[in-house]
Amino acid sequence: MTTELSADTPSGLLERARKDYQDLAGRGLSLNLTRGKPAPEQLDLSDELLSLPAGRHTAADGTDVRNYGGLQGLPEIREIFAEVLQVPAGQLLAAGNSSLELMHDCLVHALLSVLPGAESRWVDQERIAFLCPVPGYDRHFALCERFGIEMIPVPMTAEGPDMAVVERLVAENPAVKGIWCVPKYSNPDGVCYSDATVARLAAMSTAAPDFRIFWDNAYAAHHLTDEPAEIADLLAACAEAGNPDRAFVFGSTSKITAAGAGVAFFGSSPANVEWLLGNNAKRSIGPDKVNQLRHAMFLRDADGVRAHMERQRALLQPKFEMVARILETELGGTGLASWTDPKGGYFVTLEVPDGCAKEVVRRAAEAGIVLTPAGATHPYGDDPRDATIRIAPSYPGLAELEQAIEGLAVCVRLVGYEQQAA
Repeated sequence: MTTELSADTPSGLLERARKDYQDLAGRGLSLNLTRGKPAPEQLDLSDELLSLPAGRHTAADGTDVRNYGGLQGLPEIREIFAEVLQVPAGQLLAAGNSSLELMHDCLVHALLSVLPGAESRWVDQERIAFLCPVPGYDRHFALCERFGIEMIPVPMTAEGPDMAVVERLVAENPAVKGIWCVPKYSNPDGVCYSDATVARLAAMSTAAPDFRIFWDNAYAAHHLTDEPAEIADLLAACAEAGNPDRAFVFGSTSKITAAGAGVAFFGSSPANVEWLLGNNAKRSIGPDKVNQLRHAMFLRDADGVRAHMERQRALLQPKFEMVARILETELGGTGLASWTDPKGGYFVTLEVPDGCAKEVVRRAAEAGIVLTPAGATHPYGDDPRDATIRIAPSYPGLAELEQAIEGLAVCVRLVGYEQQAA
């Protein structure tokens, strides 16, 4: 593939891009970069889980994990993740395998029952809206769409959401009930919230007395460098600012152990925990405590989580380094793209010229490279600039990933030069 394009004429650049694309389309590729799934090699790191709990059926507190009950989850697994998620173990719930389910349930319960601090159920109020930092996580947006919750985009900065915009919106409108946050290695930009951003989120004045921060700390332990990022403790900051009920903290082992058979967590104030437990008691007699026990035995403690994630990093880091290397080689200096260099998490954000993202994704699909739909990073699937593409490097092997990113770069050059020539 051509790498030194900048010295060529515009017509020459376009002609070469067209030839490269023709060659790409003729290769019969079938590659998928749509979702941030762990690769089989990552899942293999947790194979020991399949042999646990090895005949043991008693938790540390004497609970028979085979039986009903224990809605709060096993103490030992809550102790392990209390440090990881920055939530006191007594205020942390261990539930089923999906933090997305917990977010879904919290929205349902807020709609149908009265939150601590609320004047009425959300469903009884005329308008409910959430702030959505963009680019953001498409499944958060899908939950809002599912329940008819209006989404208000807020720009992301290098320190988290633009807090001047956030503070203005929450202060002036009681219909704004929440904000979605992925505070560490955010999906998809890899941004880590600064201490100042966390402090402002905790202390800001809100028109809604039942305003909630949905703090989806999905990548709390998912580092890609020797210097793991640290973020401020939101739950403690909220309590200190006199807003103890403001934060809903979510996390899971989904990208730590077995993605489809992990443990999810909810952390918050004592009042919020009691509220969620009371509502969950109507839908469940208790979580899968056998799975919680096997996870506690496998991970052992917070240091065990960190050691396990170092093994995960050894598999992931070369993939992210390859993406950066290829994008720089193929697109650096062209003026056609910029991209993030995340220090953790699961995604790289590629920015192409305005009006080009959908066409890049379409051309890539025609050449056998399937990407997350353009617009998925924005509420209602609508990226006003049509410029953002999310890359998920985790699942393909290195050889497939190399083909996919090189092919993606071909598509970016083709669409970009076509736009310039139009």
